[in-house]
Amino acid sequence: MARAHAKVADSRRDFHHKTSTAIIRDNQAVYAEDLCVTGLAQTPMAKSVHDAGWSAFVNMLEYKAERYSRYFGKIGRFVPSTGPCSACGVNSGSKPLNVRQWACARCGTVHDRDLNAAKNILALGRRERLNACGDGVRPLPGGAVVGETGTLRGAA
Repeated sequence: MARAHAKVADSRRDFHHKTSTAIIRDNQAVYAEDLCVTGLAQTPMAKSVHDAGWSAFVNMLEYKAERYSRYFGKIGRFVPSTGPCSACGVNSGSKPLNVRQWACARCGTVHDRDLNAAKNILALGRRERLNACGDGVRPLPGGAVVGETGTLRGAA
C-alpha cells in the first residue's frame, strides 16, 4: 500500500514539475489566485483540494518564475474573480459552484465560470503590476475645479 501511495505522489509531483516549467517558460508573467487551502480543506471538497496539491504547485510556479526571470504575481483571496463580467465589469455577485455558465445581465455576454475567472485574474494581475498604487491608471472623468489654473486674460 505504501508503494502505491508513493507512486501516486511521485506521479503528481512529476506532473506538477512538468506543467509548472511549461507554464513559466511559455509566459513572461504568470498570475494565480491566492486561495485559502486550509479553508477549502474544511469544505466537502477537502479530499479534492488536498489531492490536487494546489499549494505545492503554486510554490513551484513561484520559484521557477524567479529561476527563469519571469514575473509571478498572486491575486488576493478576497478579490472577486468569478462574479464580475470580464467584458463590461459588472459584478453579478457570487454564484453557487454548480453554476458553470452564466450570462451578464448588462451586456449579455455568456461566460464560462473558469474562463471568466481566468480573464479577471489576468486583468487584476496586470493592473497590480503596472500601477504601483493598484488603482486605475487614468483618473475618473470630471470637470475642472472652479479655482483651478486657467489662461483667462485679464484675470488676476
